[in-house]
Amino acid sequence: METIKSTEQFNELISGSDPVIVKFETDWCPDCKVMDMFIGDVIENNPQYKWYEMNRDEFSEIGEKYDVMGIPSLLIFKDGEKTAHLHSANAKSPEQVNEFLASVK
Repeated sequence: METIKSTEQFNELISGSDPVIVKFETDWCPDCKVMDMFIGDVIENNPQYKWYEMNRDEFSEIGEKYDVMGIPSLLIFKDGEKTAHLHSANAKSPEQVNEFLASVK
């Protein structure tokens, strides 16, 4: 998963017509580390998305704009708009993430 390193890069990536998923995380988040252990299989099973990650603490203004109140959170973007949001409370297992992705297809 590629790391987003600037606001400009984020804006460019989400503006395309192909759906992208941005995982908001931080270095200190234990639930983020748990997600890291299973997210590879989820990515492999969902190749229709381009996957990126972004540090919520480094880009707090983007997190606030898109209502990222907890981490990890997965946001789906297409054509510059947020189309779906999996909040941290519902992103603790591969089953929860897969159910979310199946519901937005």
